Amino acid sequence: MRPLVPGLLAGLLLAGSAAPAAAIPAFARKYHVSCAMCHAPIPRLNAFGERFAANGFRFAPGEEPRDTIATGDSLLRLNATLPLAIRFDGYLSALSRRDAGQPIADQQLPWVVKLLSGGQIGEKVSYYMYFLANERGEVAGLEDAYLQFTDLAGSNLSVIAGQFQVSDPVFKRELRLPFEDYQPYRVRVGDVRADLTYDRGLMALWSPREGTDLALEVVNGSGLNVANAQRQFDTDGFKNVALRISQDAGPVRIGGFGYLGRERAEGASSDIRVLGPDATLALGERMELNFQYLRRWDDDPFLGACSPAAPCPGGATSPTETTVDAAMAELLFFPQGQAGRWVVTGLWNWIDASAPVVSLRLGEQDRAPGFLRRYQAGGVGLHFLMRRNVRVMGEGAWDVEREQARLVTGVTVAF
Repeated sequence: MRPLVPGLLAGLLLAGSAAPAAAIPAFARKYHVSCAMCHAPIPRLNAFGERFAANGFRFAPGEEPRDTIATGDSLLRLNATLPLAIRFDGYLSALSRRDAGQPIADQQLPWVVKLLSGGQIGEKVSYYMYFLANERGEVAGLEDAYLQFTDLAGSNLSVIAGQFQVSDPVFKRELRLPFEDYQPYRVRVGDVRADLTYDRGLMALWSPREGTDLALEVVNGSGLNVANAQRQFDTDGFKNVALRISQDAGPVRIGGFGYLGRERAEGASSDIRVLGPDATLALGERMELNFQYLRRWDDDPFLGACSPAAPCPGGATSPTETTVDAAMAELLFFPQGQAGRWVVTGLWNWIDASAPVVSLRLGEQDRAPGFLRRYQAGGVGLHFLMRRNVRVMGEGAWDVEREQARLVTGVTVAF
């Protein structure tokens, strides 16, 4: 799409419930409450945690400021202490057989170390960010990093500006319990950078009535790249747009997600369309089912690079439209209820493309032709809360295409 300033302004007038954030231990310290107030279990947010984030990291709109310095200036709110927290994830993994040079056993300690901060800057202004001091052995820097403007002019409209995941209004990858990822959101096609994970932009959130939520996003479509020589992040003149609508109906939440974009490189361009439904079914306090289906269309996924002299994966010699069907299904079972210490998880991912054009950034670049046509994998996990902020887990998974089993044990700690 071409630059969408008029569309963005119209969207902000039309289209916030849950913000794309996590509650963190710094908030528990501030309010002197248990992590169980917002999590069930860590890092997954419960309904109260979702509302807490949507309120700009406070229990209720208009509450008295807490943990602040009395400056005597009504236009200034300063925290008495800087809210900081740390999350540590570490794993031990084992595979049933080698593939593309993989070792059978691996010690992934630490897998991730995050430095998190968030809180209120003013009555209706808050922030959230985390710095990846370690992500799979590298300093990855900032991922989530945004300002949140809550309930603008009493309209129940919130606006988020910064870095966030495009898929956050649907299901939040960073807060999932399984080790296996929500793969439909990670799908990249050919040389096109756009996917449904991290990007820079604006998000408007609006709840016109109880149980109805709308989210409108306008993003660069370039991911978290570095600025170019002109100090610009976007790689072309286009902005991509996503819209998510959901409705609660008793124990069921039904939603629809759409994404439109375009990417240009060296004179070639590709239009991107993503569309699909999602649903959550709550079976009492003990079980939850989540489902997502997405179909993606790309006009020219290799951006003009395919020719008779240099065919693209799948044998394409000219721009060819491709489709990718992707789905995931997740089961969460709480034997003792959501306040209990045990959780059973199940997650299944399925991806099927019309040609070998998919990258999930899972090592397929080391296997010819470097792109996937199909991906099917799923696992079952058992999680136990040693403490409210210490979760240990074990998960067994099977990759259908590689015919490979994976066993992972690990721990997540937040403090």
